[in-house]
Amino acid sequence: MAGRFRGLFKVFRGKKGPGAAPAQQPEELEQFQPRQDNAALDRTQKKDRAHGRFRRTVQMFRKFMRIRRGKTSTKATEGTAEPDSGLTELQAEPGVSTDITAPSEDSDSPMNDHTAKTLMAGTKDMAITNTDTGETQGIPNTDTMPIPTGIHAPKLGYFKESADSSQQQVPAMVRNIHQRLGSHVTVDPRLPIYVLRLAEEHPADVVLTLLRCAPSCDRAATMMWRLIGLSGSTLEKVLPTLLCVMEDWPLHSMSTSDGDNKDIFALAATLALWVIVQVPRCHEAMNLYSSRIFVALLSHVVITTQQMPEEVDRFWRACREEHRLPTNSNRFAVQAMKALLCRLRCDNEVVAMERKRGWDTLLCADTQHYAVGLLAREMRRVSLPMCSGIALLLLGLLSRKEPGWDLPFLAFLVEVLECLDLRECGDSVLEIMSRYLLSECRQRCRLALRGLLVLSKDPAMARRMGSLSQRLVELLDDADGEVVRMSLSVFMNALENKDILVSSTTAPKLAEALLPLFENDNSHVQLFSIHLFCKVMDLVVEEGKKPLKKIVSQSMLLLFLHCHEENRHVAEASMETLLCAAGFLKRTNLMQLVKKKQLSMFAECLLAEDRSRAAERLHQALPFVDSPQQSLREAAVRFIGTARVFLRGQKEELQVLSEALQALRRDDSPSQTNIVVQEIFNKRAAELRSSAGSEPESL
Repeated sequence: MAGRFRGLFKVFRGKKGPGAAPAQQPEELEQFQPRQDNAALDRTQKKDRAHGRFRRTVQMFRKFMRIRRGKTSTKATEGTAEPDSGLTELQAEPGVSTDITAPSEDSDSPMNDHTAKTLMAGTKDMAITNTDTGETQGIPNTDTMPIPTGIHAPKLGYFKESADSSQQQVPAMVRNIHQRLGSHVTVDPRLPIYVLRLAEEHPADVVLTLLRCAPSCDRAATMMWRLIGLSGSTLEKVLPTLLCVMEDWPLHSMSTSDGDNKDIFALAATLALWVIVQVPRCHEAMNLYSSRIFVALLSHVVITTQQMPEEVDRFWRACREEHRLPTNSNRFAVQAMKALLCRLRCDNEVVAMERKRGWDTLLCADTQHYAVGLLAREMRRVSLPMCSGIALLLLGLLSRKEPGWDLPFLAFLVEVLECLDLRECGDSVLEIMSRYLLSECRQRCRLALRGLLVLSKDPAMARRMGSLSQRLVELLDDADGEVVRMSLSVFMNALENKDILVSSTTAPKLAEALLPLFENDNSHVQLFSIHLFCKVMDLVVEEGKKPLKKIVSQSMLLLFLHCHEENRHVAEASMETLLCAAGFLKRTNLMQLVKKKQLSMFAECLLAEDRSRAAERLHQALPFVDSPQQSLREAAVRFIGTARVFLRGQKEELQVLSEALQALRRDDSPSQTNIVVQEIFNKRAAELRSSAGSEPESL
């Protein structure tokens, strides 16, 4: 047996010894091989297996000793740490077994060791892409970062006994993990588990601490945010705190469990959210908070476009240099909004905004509300639930009456009002729209009218809009045709409800404001005003009819002339309203002529019933002689010719005839009726001047 072992060592010596003669090796092998029987071979194999187990044990012991030596070296050298020292406290502690400390696959940990290694591999070389420039935005190189020395942090046993540990240790633990991830040392594969365990149990402490220790989101912080984004349950717990910071512009103050209440920039949270949004697995959690995230990003776009404090600008310059981000923070907020919409599968809407140059318009303070309205219309087509949530959040923001930032929010709200259940929030919406209706700002007033148009379609809301009547009547005299049209439409929608009547105070004011609109150049305004006048007569309360009669009487000639409109819809509406007016004044003979469409006889009958008003009615007809529509000019001339008979003997007859002749002679293409009327008026004017003792004047 001893000879066999000596022969075996001779073999190894023969292989290692550089001076051994090659001729001796075969002889020794020949002496060893024939003398080995089956029993000896079995014993040799058993010894080989034992030797293998011993070798593995030695390797594990050496590894453990290297860990202990690294830790001792860290404590001994108070200067620069060894490359391994950054993770020694996380890898092994005296009296703490790594098997006990590390969460098992069956524990309530968000993920196991294998998943953790995969996550760390995925985040190690992560880069950020600038969607505007197409460049890759690098994370700082950890080779240039200092190695932490002598970091004092809670023991890893904390993760096993977190319920019994002091919560004040959480911020220190987060800072410790952040520093270790940013050091030279090899990352412990259990770190992702520890990060997620902390974020699951203490989300507020983790978010606030990480934003404070890495506000510009360095590479280590980016890894931690992405790890959080990869776990849906963890992200759901983290997002509320992250959003609280984003919503508190420009700085957020909230203490962590260790008493740290240092201010945090809202843009720091936006930067962290942007990193999370790019994580592929964050889709479900983002859906849950999509409305709130969108409003927070929209707020940052609006606010940073209009207001950028110096300290925030300095902070953004640091972030820009570190990640090669856009120069302006509002452009970055738009970039984050695009990433969110793409994550929510609204790619087509992002492209549509790009095609219509909506994103560029969004970056200009003067045109921002137009772009926000465009974005709202695009989103409304595909995501009504999300738009409804956004509208409710904007409703809360607009209730705070913050000046300067409200116009884009109001623009979005108005576009998505139809997504809301007005039974729940109708009163709040009406209050906001009523406030903006009184605004001197043209854009705010127009948006409020658009909002009231939606509300007026709801019978319950229309009944509550009575207090706005006076303001709406005032807007009928506005120079902006769109404002006038929308004001008319609000009245029309409200009066479609049979339960609503026109009050005795509103009816005469509204009817009087409508008469000039019969001549409006916009056919829609013209048509709405005529229809609305008819409704006022139908729906005025009983006590309001008497003051309304004088105005209705004034409308008769105007409606008669508009029955000759070339626009068929306006002509029909005028005929219908003229019939309603005759009925309101209880003039049965006029009603019969209108029904039979005997309009030539209607004019004569109208003048005959009240000869004293002949001059007044002729004055009403004079502007129509200058109408661009030939049918209206001819109708006016015929009426003037009929009125000459009823002017005889009136004191102002000469003046009226002179004005009529001036109007008739401005006609570029006078009809035969026009010429005849001019001759009659000239003759009558000469007679009046002769009887007065004055020479005829050339008109």
